[in-house]
Amino acid sequence: MMLWLVLLLPILSVTSRSISIDHHLQSNTIADRIIELVTQGEFRGVTYNRLAALVDTIGPRLCGNESLTNAVNWVQNAMINEGLDNVHTEQVKIPHWVRGEEHARLIQPRNTKLSMLGLGNSVGTGPNGIQAPVLVVRSFDELNARCGEAQNKIVVFNPQCDWQAQPIGCYGPVVGYRVGGASHAAKCGALASLSRSAASRSIDSPHTGVMEYDLTYPKIPAASLSVEHADMLDRFQQRNQSMEIFLYMEAQTLPDVVGYNLVAEVKGSTLPNETVLVSGHLDSWDVGQGAMDDGGGAAISWTVLSLIHALNIRAKRTIRCVLWSCEEFGGIGGDQYFTAHQNEVPNMSIVMESDLGVFHPQGLQFQGRPEAQQIVTTISKLLTSINATQVVSGGGGEDISKWMQHGVPGASLLNDNWDYFAYHHSRGDTMNVLNSTDVDLAAAVWAVYAFSIADLDSILP
Repeated sequence: MMLWLVLLLPILSVTSRSISIDHHLQSNTIADRIIELVTQGEFRGVTYNRLAALVDTIGPRLCGNESLTNAVNWVQNAMINEGLDNVHTEQVKIPHWVRGEEHARLIQPRNTKLSMLGLGNSVGTGPNGIQAPVLVVRSFDELNARCGEAQNKIVVFNPQCDWQAQPIGCYGPVVGYRVGGASHAAKCGALASLSRSAASRSIDSPHTGVMEYDLTYPKIPAASLSVEHADMLDRFQQRNQSMEIFLYMEAQTLPDVVGYNLVAEVKGSTLPNETVLVSGHLDSWDVGQGAMDDGGGAAISWTVLSLIHALNIRAKRTIRCVLWSCEEFGGIGGDQYFTAHQNEVPNMSIVMESDLGVFHPQGLQFQGRPEAQQIVTTISKLLTSINATQVVSGGGGEDISKWMQHGVPGASLLNDNWDYFAYHHSRGDTMNVLNSTDVDLAAAVWAVYAFSIADLDSILP
């Protein structure tokens, strides 16, 4: 999951026609039917179980890897057999980075294996690896002050943050060293860059993620260290103990390949050319199973269509599910989808992406005009029975950011994701992280909002 920074740009102007939702909310029968079907009826446990079947059978789904194509085919065939509308794939050009073999060892002051994962887009070390002394810094400012000391060394970034107090809030400051650390280190003549994992908790578990190069400087290998080992190296340095690391990485970027966004719909009854979009990304990192990030978000978006189809109901507008390709390398599938469909901006009522876990749901994060948020807040009352009525400002997603920048309201699932970064981009991202009951509740929230917004008299402002 790439976290986003979406600027709230001026909303595109709309007509002054009023949006009446009173009649819709006076009868909450459909919302109750959706909730009952997924939490107590025949769809209870379905979302969790078919996600488990996908990730157990196919495993992680790295961008550009054959496993991602296999996952697209697996879900597409299931959607077709289910009888959903307009099930199809749309091609996207995606990068193909491969990890290869990799390992790191501390040579001095003692000889031991270091827990590391190479970062996406990183170059490799070459066949002989890199063995060099170590410089630990806690910030870019400290590196700049000690730039001369970094020459011909491996730089270790160990930024500090109080994860116990704010695990979600710590991600932003810490992840910057993962993304940009290699070029900052290369500017000072370093041979490689290792960064502390952006993890709220760790059991010696490194967390991977994408990194970027500033082409002004040489490309040097970049990897992530477990929290425990980054802190250990920091302590060595504080005691003035000499350190040396051997790093070996076969990482390389191969030519771009063809990938696919997967699309399915339930067509609208009277306004089929207007759309509510629900989504999650189907790709993942190549460790763990990609169950939480973002198999869960993809699964509940698929379930939205399944529930509406099973109930044999149609909203006024089309509800479209898009399962994105290659979000982890910068929202590539989402950006290319927007380029191909940006003529639909005036008819897109809302874009929704679930990419911050499917833990116990509390409601919705929403970004849009105040009058649109007021409508969404009214709809939230339909979720009183499952205590998921919160509507808070914010939300969005890497894959839907272009739509939001062009004025389309955006939303993401608000859930109890305090532990999200304990498993994020690590080998711990497996089905064991998820709870079937919570996944059902998240699907109910997602489906009630999608249907209710699709069935309004007018699109959201």
